[in-house]
Amino acid sequence: MLDSPEDLLRKIRLGEDSVLELKEIVFAGERIKGPGRDQLADELAAFANGHGGVLVLGVDDDTREIVGIPLGRLDAAERYVSEIVRDSIEPPLYPLIERLELSDTEGIPRPVLRVEVSPSLFVHRSPGGYLHRVGSSKRRMDSDYLFRLQQQRSQSRLIRFDEMPVHAASFADLESALIDRFAIDDVQDDRETLACKLGMAARSERRGLRPTVTGILLGAGRPVEWLPHAYVQAVAYRGRTVPESLESPWYQLDATDVTGPVDRQITGACLFVARNQKVRARKAMGRVDQPQYDMTAVLEAIVNAVAHRDYAMHGARIRLHMFSDRIELYSPGTLLNSMTVDDLPYRQTSRNETLTSLLARCPIPAEVPGLETPRATLMDRRGNGVHVIYARSERLSRKRPIYELFGESELRLTIYAAGAGEDGEDDTSPRRT
Repeated sequence: MLDSPEDLLRKIRLGEDSVLELKEIVFAGERIKGPGRDQLADELAAFANGHGGVLVLGVDDDTREIVGIPLGRLDAAERYVSEIVRDSIEPPLYPLIERLELSDTEGIPRPVLRVEVSPSLFVHRSPGGYLHRVGSSKRRMDSDYLFRLQQQRSQSRLIRFDEMPVHAASFADLESALIDRFAIDDVQDDRETLACKLGMAARSERRGLRPTVTGILLGAGRPVEWLPHAYVQAVAYRGRTVPESLESPWYQLDATDVTGPVDRQITGACLFVARNQKVRARKAMGRVDQPQYDMTAVLEAIVNAVAHRDYAMHGARIRLHMFSDRIELYSPGTLLNSMTVDDLPYRQTSRNETLTSLLARCPIPAEVPGLETPRATLMDRRGNGVHVIYARSERLSRKRPIYELFGESELRLTIYAAGAGEDGEDDTSPRRT
C-alpha cells in the first residue's frame, strides 16, 4: 500500500482519504508536543478496524507540504509511535514503521516516518472508543456496527483467522522441532518451505516470512507471548459452587494456567482432570474403583474446545472448572453456520481448518491415564467427538452432558461426575487418582 516514495508523494498531493492520514510532528525541546498520544492512537486504531491505511509523519495535513522530521529526532519519533501502539490501543497494534525521504516543493529531500497499518485480526479500542475510518475522518462505531464487525472478523473472513500471519512474531520464534514433527519422510523440503505448506507460516512482499496463527499455536513454545488468550485456565473447586467470598484460599483445591503449544495444552488439561478427579471404591467381588469421569470423553471435550474455539476473541480463554459434582468447560465463540447445540451430534464444521488438520497429525498423549480410543491422533475427520462425549459420560454418570450457548461469545459443556449426589457409598473417603 503506497509502497514507493513516488506513489506516496502523488497520494499526499491529493490529500487525506480513507487510507491516508498526514501529521506534522511538533517538538517542544526534547519532548514531542504534537500530535497527541490519544489522537494518534485513535487514527491508527481506526485504520486497523477498517481496511488498513498509511500514516505519514512529517507532513502538514492542511497544506500537504513535506516539512520533514529533524534527522536527530527520528529515533524519538519512532519510539513515540511504538509506545502508542503498545500502550494506548487494546489489543496492541504492530504496524510497519519505515523511514523515508520525500522531496519538498523545492526538491529538498526531508526525512519522514511512514506507518503502515494492516487490516487487523481483532477489533481495537483506543482512547476514543471503537473507531473506524470514513473518508478522511474517523467515526465512533455504533453498537450494531461494532457487533457486526466483531462477528465478521471472527467468523466470515475470506482468509480464516488461523491462516492469518502474526506480524509481531518472526519465523525464528517458531521452534524447529515443533515444525519438523509434521514433516513427511519422503518429501525433502527445507524448514521454511515446509512451514508454508503446512500453513504454519506465510510470506508477504513487505514483511517477509511470518508465522501464522496456527504456526504460533503449534510451533511456538509459548503462544501466549503473541496470543495472550491462547491458554486453558483450569481450576478445581472444593464444593459444588464458587463461594461468594474468595478471600480464603481453601475454596480451591488446585489451579493452573495450561500453556504451551495447543496439543500440549490438551495433554495438560487432561492431566489436570485426572489429578483432581476422585475415585470411589465399591466393594462387590473385591474392591472396584470407579472414577468420576470417563477420560476418553474428557479428552474429546478438551480437544474440541481447543480446536474449535474462536482465537479471534482477544482476552477470552478456555476455562476448565471442576466442581465436586461436575466439570464445566467454557470455549470462546459461537457456533458456525447457524448451528444450534442440538445440531452438534449430527453436523460437523470447523472454524480453524488449518489448525484441526495439524491436530489430526498429533498423537494421542500416552501419559493420560484411562484413555480408550482406537485412533492414534488427537482428531479425525469422522466427527464422532460429541457422540463419544455423550455416550461414555452418560454410561458412567447416568446423566447426559449438556451444551449451552451464551449469546455470541461462549459455549459451555457440562459433564456430570459419577455418583454425584448419591448416598450410601461403601467407601466414604474418596481418594484422588
